[in-house]
Formats: sequence, C-alpha cells, structure tokens
Amino acid sequence: MSDVELVKKMLRVILQANKGGMSLSRLQSEYKELTGEQIPHKQMGHSHLDALLASMPSVVRVERSRSGEIVYFASVDKETAHVAKVMARQRTSKKTGRPHMVNTQMRVKPTALLVFNAKPQTSLRQPSHRGRGGARGGGGGGGGRGSGHADFRQSKDVRDGQTEGRTAAQQSKVANHNTPNRSEKRMTLPSRFQKEVQAHLSRNSQLTTPAGLGAHALPKLFQGTYKTKLPGHVLDNLQLLSDICTIDYPMPDNPKRAIMYRRSSSSGGGGAGEENRSRRGSSASEEEQKVKPEPAKRPCDHSVPPLQIPKEEFPSVLVVDATNTNEVVLRYVGESYSQAQERMEDEMREFYGTDKHKSTPCSSPLSGQLVAVKTEEEEVLRAQVCELMTEKVKVHFVDHGFSEVVSKAKLFELPEKFYKLPFQATKSKLAGLELFHREPAVLKSFEAMASGRILLAEILQRGQTPLMVLYDTSQDDDVNINAACMKALQDKSLISPLQVNSAYMNVSITSVCSDGTFYCQLPSRGLAKLNQILDNIETYFHSQVTSEFLVSRPFCGKGCVARYKGKWSRVEITNLHGSRVLDIVFLDVGVQASVEVFELREIPQKFLRDLMAIPPQAVKCCLADLLVSVGSWTPDSVQWLREKVLNTTDCSMKVAKVDKSKQCVYVHLFTDKNFHDPACSINHQMARSDLFKQQPDVYLTSHSPIKISTLAAPGKTSSGGDITNGSPKSASVAGKPHLRRVPSGPKASASSPPGAQSVASSSFQLPPLLTLPPAGNNMDVYISVACHPGHFVLQPWRDMYKLVVLMGEMILFYNQTDERPLNVQKNHVYAAKVENNWYRVLVKGILSNGLVSVYELDYGKHELVSCTQLRVLNKEFRQLPFQGITAQLAGVKTRQWSEEASIVFRNHVEKKPLVAQLEAAQEAANPWDRKLTVFLVDTSQQDCDIWVHDIMAEFVDELPDQ
Repeated sequence: MSDVELVKKMLRVILQANKGGMSLSRLQSEYKELTGEQIPHKQMGHSHLDALLASMPSVVRVERSRSGEIVYFASVDKETAHVAKVMARQRTSKKTGRPHMVNTQMRVKPTALLVFNAKPQTSLRQPSHRGRGGARGGGGGGGGRGSGHADFRQSKDVRDGQTEGRTAAQQSKVANHNTPNRSEKRMTLPSRFQKEVQAHLSRNSQLTTPAGLGAHALPKLFQGTYKTKLPGHVLDNLQLLSDICTIDYPMPDNPKRAIMYRRSSSSGGGGAGEENRSRRGSSASEEEQKVKPEPAKRPCDHSVPPLQIPKEEFPSVLVVDATNTNEVVLRYVGESYSQAQERMEDEMREFYGTDKHKSTPCSSPLSGQLVAVKTEEEEVLRAQVCELMTEKVKVHFVDHGFSEVVSKAKLFELPEKFYKLPFQATKSKLAGLELFHREPAVLKSFEAMASGRILLAEILQRGQTPLMVLYDTSQDDDVNINAACMKALQDKSLISPLQVNSAYMNVSITSVCSDGTFYCQLPSRGLAKLNQILDNIETYFHSQVTSEFLVSRPFCGKGCVARYKGKWSRVEITNLHGSRVLDIVFLDVGVQASVEVFELREIPQKFLRDLMAIPPQAVKCCLADLLVSVGSWTPDSVQWLREKVLNTTDCSMKVAKVDKSKQCVYVHLFTDKNFHDPACSINHQMARSDLFKQQPDVYLTSHSPIKISTLAAPGKTSSGGDITNGSPKSASVAGKPHLRRVPSGPKASASSPPGAQSVASSSFQLPPLLTLPPAGNNMDVYISVACHPGHFVLQPWRDMYKLVVLMGEMILFYNQTDERPLNVQKNHVYAAKVENNWYRVLVKGILSNGLVSVYELDYGKHELVSCTQLRVLNKEFRQLPFQGITAQLAGVKTRQWSEEASIVFRNHVEKKPLVAQLEAAQEAANPWDRKLTVFLVDTSQQDCDIWVHDIMAEFVDELPDQ
C-alpha cells in the first residue's frame, strides 16, 4: 500500500468513527494518536493541511456552518444531496461575511505545564477517613454506591488548611534559625514601602498560579521606592512583613527564596493556599461578579439570560466587526454557543416557514422590542428594534452583531421559547492596544488579519467586556494578532534598508545564537531616536517610584522595558511560566532571556507612542558562503564566533543576500573596517578552520536564553539583575524548538567529551520520598498521565504550588548558565530542557545519535531530547520530593485493557483533580519505582461522587485476566 493510500485509509477510519464530524484540530490529534505521526501534508505536496483534505473528496467531505466552523466528515455517496442542501443554506450576507477557515488549536500554549488545565470548581473537598468499608474487601467490580463509599462532602478547603499549618511550621523553623536581636524585632519598615509591597501583591493576584512575590525581589522594590538599599537584616527576618502578607517557604533550606502572598481580607490569612489558583482557569473574576450585563429593553415580560464567557483556557471566537479595538464584536464558537445558535435558527426557520399560522406579524413594533426578522436569504434571525421609520425599521441582529434597515413586513413576534439562548454577539477589548484603539493603521491591520475569521482567544480578564489576546493558528507559526496590530504603528522610514553588495561600517554585534545566526545594530536615524527616548525614560524613572510601573498583567506579545547592561531597554514577552517567570526578547539587540515579572516595567504613557513607532533595531544576520548550514554549528564554533565579535563596535560587513522570507541577511563580516579584502573576513577564517569537521547528528535549530550578569555562586540561583551578556545558548525560549532527528540506530553509550562532568551516584543525594497517607486514607491528587487503569501517574495536589515554584527557579537558573558537556549515564537523574521548561528527569536510555530517552519524575511522561539539553540537577532542586508517582486503579482486577476501555478511563481522569483513596503501596529502592493501588473519586459534581472503578466495571466481563 502506498503512503498516500495509507494516509487515506487512516483518515477514513477516523472520520467514519466520528459520524458527527470533526474539527481540523481534533482530526490532527486523533490521527497522531492512531499513527504516532502528524498528517504528512507537506510530504504529499500541500503547503497546508486543509489543502490536502480538499484534494481527497472521495475520503473527506467538508462543511461550513453558519457560525463559520469547518467540520470534516467521511465522504458517503448517499449523503451528496444532503451536503448540497446544507451548503445552500449558508448565509451569503455581506454583513455577516464568510468566515475564513483556521486551525483553532494553539500549538504552543504560553503557560505550558506550569498552569494546570483543570482545577476543582471551588476546591477539592476534604475526604472522609471512614474508608470504603465492605467495598474494600471485594476484589472485583467494586460493589454498589452506598454506605460502603466514603463521604467526600465537607465544605472545608483541604488545601487552605494544609497550607496554613505547613506555613506556620516553616515560619517557626526559619524564625528560630534566624532570630533577630530585640531592636530588630521592634523595628517596622516604613509604611509607604509596606503599601508598595501590598499593592504589588494585590496586582499580582490577577496572575497565574501561584500569585506571589519572591522575597529576593524586595531589594529592587525598596531601591525603586526610596532610592536606597534595603536593610540587610530584613531578608533574614521576613516576619517584619507578616502583618501585610503571608510568607511561605517552598525551599525550606533557602529562606531568601520565600514567597509572599497577599492576605485575604475575609480570613486574615489565606496564604499560598488561597492564592494557588489559575488566572485563566478561575470560574469567575471579581470584575465579572461585579458587572452583569443588563438584558435588552423590551416591552414584554420575557428576559434573555446573559452570555457566559466560556470556561476553557483558549476558546475559539468568530470576529464579526471592530470599529475600535476596545469594542471588538465577536461570537464564541462551540457547543453551547455557535452550535446552539444554529440549532435555534433551524427551529426558527421551521417555525416561521412551515407553521405560518403560528407566526404573528409585528405590525406595530416598539423601540427596544425583540423580534424575528426574515432576511433576503430566507433565514430567520433574532433582532432588536433600534429605530422606527415610516415603512421601515432599523434593527440590530443580536446574534450576529450587525445592524440593517428592513421593511416592517419582515418583522414577526418572537415566542418565549426563542428567548432562552443568550445573545451571541458580544464585545471584547484587545490587550495592549487600549491607547491606540481608534488608530487607523491599527484598525486597518486588524481588519485584514481578523475580520470574518475564527481565531483563538486568550482571556486575560473576565467581565462585561473581557480583555483578550487573539491568535491566528491557521499557518505554520501562530500569529499574535494584538502584537501584529501594534507593529502597524511603526514608522517605516526609520527602517534602514540593506542593499545587496553594499558595505556598512561601525556595526555592533549584539548577540550570537547557538544556531550560527547573530544580531547586529547599524548606525541609523531610528537607532539614534531610540537611544534618545530610552535616555529620557532613564531620567524619568530616576525621578519616579519605579515600582509603580510594575507589570501587573503580563501576556504574550506585550511590550515593556527591562534592564540590559545597566539601562532600560525595550522587550517583548514571548512566553509565560506561571505568574513569576516569563521569557522575553530584547527587541533592539536580539537577546532572549528568562526573568521574573518584577524585573519588568510598563512603558510610561508619555513615551509609549514615540517608542512604538521605532522598528526593532536588531538585524538578524548569517555568515554567507559557508558550507555548513545554519543550525548545524558546533558549540566550539559558536563560542569562537562570540569571542571574535561580541562587544566589538568597530565591525564592518558587506551584504551578500537578503532573505525576506526568513527575515535574515547573509553577510561577509569583518572585525575592522577592511571590508575590501575577503581574506580578512570572519567567513574566510571559519571556512579555513577545523571548527566544523566534527558535526553532531542531532541539533536544535532555534535560539536559547542568555546569561544574566549577576550569576550566583554554583548551586544557587541569581537574585535578579539586568542582562549583560548577549550570547544566547542552545534552545529557544520564544517558542517550541524544532528537533531534527536522524534515524536512530541501536542503543549505545554516548561518547564523553574530554573534561565532561560526571554525576557519581555515591555523591548524588536524591530528594526525600514523597510522604503518603496510611492505607484507607484519602489524598487530593492531580492525574498528569493516564494510559489505562493499570498505569497512571498522580501528583499530590497539596504540593502543586511548590512544584510550580521549583520549575520557575529551574528556568531562571538553567536559562542563564553556560552549557557544559556532561558524561550522561543511564539511570541517573538530571535536569533536562523539554520545549520551554526544565524538568527533573531520569535517563532511561542513550542512543548513538545523541538523543536521550528521559522520564519526567514530576509528571510521569517519557520524552526524547538531545543530550546537549541535560544539566546537573543542583542540590537546591533536590529538596522537593519527586511529585509523580505511578499507580493502578483499585476495585478492578489486573488485566489487559482494550483501547476503548483505556480511552474511557483517560477521558475521565487525565489532567483532572480527583480524590484518591489509598488501598496499598508497593515500596521500592528508587522513588520512581514505587507504585500505589488507589480508588479514584471525582467530586466535581454537586450532587454525587463518581467512583471511577464503577465506570470501568462494565469493561471487566469482556476482557481476559492477565
């Protein structure tokens, strides 16, 4: 069978199993789950997946709903007439427009694994400790639901109670260890500074899990407020701030890495437990509770319920119109929204079409009245009367977001049954564009990129007009619509055009990336203007309390400023890791970094417009005429280039080619002004050297973060500071790195480079074992991985915030340290970079091509990474027990589970918070070999608890025992 026929067969199997149709993203994910690979549209000669599917009419049938959703069905001849009928019903009104098809699946979520996709509706309820009684005795299906099941219904928040008790004990431990003298005990900090800290914690409460302020940030806040250093003893006695915040110690052996949380006004405490919630996962914000949309004014007793914002992290939206970016009209796409609207309009069409005797014309409409309107396309839509005329009325179509003048003869009374669905057209505000919401260039750019399209929305703030970031995910790279609209403000005359065969002098190389590309600055009018504005910002901040400009709501694509080589410089946020840690790129030097949110500042409003008008001054370049392609550079060659050109302001270069598609310039580079002699170029020197003789088999093709100036001593993280070294390392922080994999051969030990570090098992101390409750007791857990009832991985819910803090610290530490070759050994523990995050991993196998198979000890996932992405796991990252523990489901016999049973189990438990009742624990010498047998209970329902083994009991009889 050919590859094309195999792909068609797989697609047909998936589509036939989903009679109701599938979205593009779901089709992609199920194909990968079935085959282990992506649909190979490029290999089959199509630049986009939708083009491949359109070329297979015998396999795939495409339908577009009125809401703009694209749905894929298995092609069946007998359904041809039905397809024609459905397609003929599509609205062609110019006002609604025809939505463009996009893939509404976010490929790289900004929050990655540090913000969990699920959480209890309020919190996990405190389980009872009565045990399962008689039900525990049975070895099979688990019995009926009754007195044998434990009672999980208590109102106390288990996490709050655990956190408060733990925090008090830790505070006592640290306070006894660092007891101040009497004068220090009586000392209180200035009330103004306490207000600054309290204000930041209040702003920080809007951020992602966990919303706290690191103690090491206090010196910078104090310096920004009082222009003087924070007294040294304050960090040793954080109890001085205990009246305004709760202090937690996720790393007990390092009190200076404590996290401060805003006190709850209702309880006076709260601490980390209260703040350990996801900004995007919260069911309703304070703004949403305060502001409730008023129902439309109608001269009748019926009311329409308000539209609820979708709960999912990234809902799909159809952009209808935007007269300004503070009031973008859109509709949510999904089962309870666009699909419910389509069902209602089908019912309305039938009601006003076949049952004409039931429909009553609205001959005397009143302003504000809700009516049904028949359109020229034979559709029947809900509308509200806006303006009365002699023979006509102006109406607003409440589900489609546009207005029209129609004849009164087209108006009909609307029965009560059509009042049940909320008005589907709603408004939103685009984050970052508030000051430019009516700018013509911004609106023109938004119209071109977003109008009539289905996009992915990230909801930053809920309320009557939610604050959003929109993404177009239809192409190979996700497009941040907000950031792209902001770029429309740039003054194109400030861009220095680079001409082929032209030479440029006084070039400054600002950074060299691990793939062989580098960034430089050229003297230009734009650079001169930029430096002047940044100097003015330096002066302005010197006279202000800079902590007042802290960034309270970070999001991808947001522009702000951070310290670089001692001065404030422009940055753009590229990725978020929870609430504290994020990735940025310095726009004017091409340097990428991972920093804490408190290191960023908002751009003062008086400088914002002028600063946004200046295009980024970092020019991306490659060395021309090298036989080695970009991405295949060895660490030695990258280091050689850095030593040659970094911090040299007298370079010159000659342009060989401008690649606009890759936004890269190919140049001949010189470290002096002698650009007339090609033999003096860096290109020529590298070509003649031995730097590229030994090529690695596997390498990453994107950039990585850089080194922070204030590096701490080995084994400790930096306490902050600005960026001083423009030398990115080996992997991207701005997006998912692309791993080029060559066919793997047999497993073999990787060769160790000279001077490689080794992790000796005798001197390497593992973290303590995870503490478990006694058998029969309950614990709140999060299921990170679920293969089938015989194998899943759970994490204790109580320590999740500690894991978030730990991973944030690992990102800050490892993204700012130099690469060092490791003697990687099987069954040893390391830190490994997987996509944008650093994980604690166990090496399971080493391949001869440079790839390493690792097991994530906190999440239970297996990954394949390059050996260059491994680092020594420092001691401070070995204090927290490994959080992932393998388990099997109690109440069912061990057996070979079918794929259907595994999918059912996975859908019920994976990436969900549950209650686990411990049946038995199988101990082992290594923490990753421990295994639990637990009952799993879903307590998210209001009226009953769901025991998962009861659900799986229906699959027991049809399966053989192992």
